[in-house]
Amino acid sequence: MLLEKRVPFLYLFKQIKYDLLFVFLMSVCTFSLKKLYGEQMPKIPVSLPAFLGTAISLLLSFKLSQSYDRWWEARKVWGAIVNDSRTMVLQLLNFSASDPKEDGLATKKTMSYRQIAWAYCLGQSLRNLDVISKAKEFISEADILYIEMQKNKPLALLNLQTKNLAELYTKGCINSFQEIQINNTLVELTNSMGKAERINNTVFPVTYRQILHLFIYIFLAIMSLALLEIDSLWEIPLDLVIALPFFMIEKTATYMQDPFMNKPTDTAITSIANTIETNIKQLWQDNDLPDPVDSKDAFYIL
Repeated sequence: MLLEKRVPFLYLFKQIKYDLLFVFLMSVCTFSLKKLYGEQMPKIPVSLPAFLGTAISLLLSFKLSQSYDRWWEARKVWGAIVNDSRTMVLQLLNFSASDPKEDGLATKKTMSYRQIAWAYCLGQSLRNLDVISKAKEFISEADILYIEMQKNKPLALLNLQTKNLAELYTKGCINSFQEIQINNTLVELTNSMGKAERINNTVFPVTYRQILHLFIYIFLAIMSLALLEIDSLWEIPLDLVIALPFFMIEKTATYMQDPFMNKPTDTAITSIANTIETNIKQLWQDNDLPDPVDSKDAFYIL
């Protein structure tokens, strides 16, 4: 996730350098043709590329809005995961049957720390990274062996949570109403996982990006021809300046439409999982709290 700090120009330039190189070569070709053929070049009124630029701006605005909606929905999903994780641990800590047969404290702590593992596991799974390495710190060897055999590892952890919840109820550590409340929280966590997977697996229409990219190139080509009245090398940097905002907005929208791709524009799910770990350990009065996630660079965190 980008932070409220100045984004380095070099980072921005890297995203559009090939597009700008293409525009530069196109401008050089157009300028060279003008020098060679002069009056034989087609005369295009400036109003035509101005009209096309306005239309493309509207399309870019729509794409940016849709991409931000996907990014913001991902952030809301992970905000709900934070809240439901806290809720579940609060319920486990403070719910008990009126006449419990046993405390069940060990099982409750196991479930709490497994929830930390689940948060890290889900984040890594969405990014197609190593799912188990971080989760190993919070779950038992038996749990590790179980989830290693499963394809959807976050779902496997939720299955273990449900089994432990049934165990708490069977042993009389919680009553039926309390079991329903904790189960509802697990349902909400499952729903949030499904929403995150839906966002991650639903591809933004590729044809929309390709057609929009093509229209930007057509617009810039026509603009370059319309600027033939400028009999100077200043025509080339002017083309680049005109192209810059179009490509930057288009690239920003492209990155935001995929909020789990392990890029600076991502939803900061590793940092959010770190927050969940801190909150749960605090509730259990564990002094071994994790340090905040440091940014890999000065302007973003993952």
